[in-house]
Amino acid sequence: MTDQATSSGKTSSFGFRDVDATEKVRMVRGVFDSVASSYDLMNDVMSVGVHRLWKDAAAAKLNPRPGETILDVAGGTGDMARRYAKMARAAQQRRGGEDASVIVLDYNAEMIMAGVDKGGEPEMSWTVGDAMALPLPDASVDAYSISFGIRNVADIPQALAEARRVLKPGGRFLCLEFSRPTTAPVRSVYDAWSFKAIPRIGGWIAGDRDSYQYLVESIRRFPDQAAFKAMIEAAGFSRVTVTNLSGGIAAIHHGWAI
Repeated sequence: MTDQATSSGKTSSFGFRDVDATEKVRMVRGVFDSVASSYDLMNDVMSVGVHRLWKDAAAAKLNPRPGETILDVAGGTGDMARRYAKMARAAQQRRGGEDASVIVLDYNAEMIMAGVDKGGEPEMSWTVGDAMALPLPDASVDAYSISFGIRNVADIPQALAEARRVLKPGGRFLCLEFSRPTTAPVRSVYDAWSFKAIPRIGGWIAGDRDSYQYLVESIRRFPDQAAFKAMIEAAGFSRVTVTNLSGGIAAIHHGWAI
């Protein structure tokens, strides 16, 4: 969801505004405190349910395996972690092996509590933590994922560096995030839906138009597919690929810690 609460004097985007990095941390935490209870419902409404297909595609790309330690950063209410746990268990039933361990980490305690209330899988554990300073040793996880969370980080290169640090040699990095539609017609329709409908629906369902206005603005400020791919490579990842979903409305970035 977000990252550390310290500042080095850097600025970071908060929607269409640039704010102090420390202030962004507090502001983003406030957004997710506000929307935690309705977050899953709003995801369905905002994406007309398509986010479920995107998450299925991302989980298949990560390909969880028995015995692995998988870190799901900005894991929120555990949607991705549940997929990873079930997929690893299904693979275990087919070919044996140890239980997987899926760690759900989010900076926002309200989101974690909402996820715990929904229930988890036996392989899952929950922790409040910081994408900018992960509470894990070097080379300690087999796979790292972050879904719809990295755009809320005040210093994306630092979060990517932390991902690289905690991955074992040969470990897998996966990021599912809103991205840049690849054609003008898709972009036009998506912009109209995002800016005209989503904040209004957020006001009706969650009673919080401003938080959803921030969310759509944060999507527009996030780097496009090529720029984000370059950032991942600069963090030390190899064989980085991009898979566009729904005409580039979302994209999966995948890389290897080699």
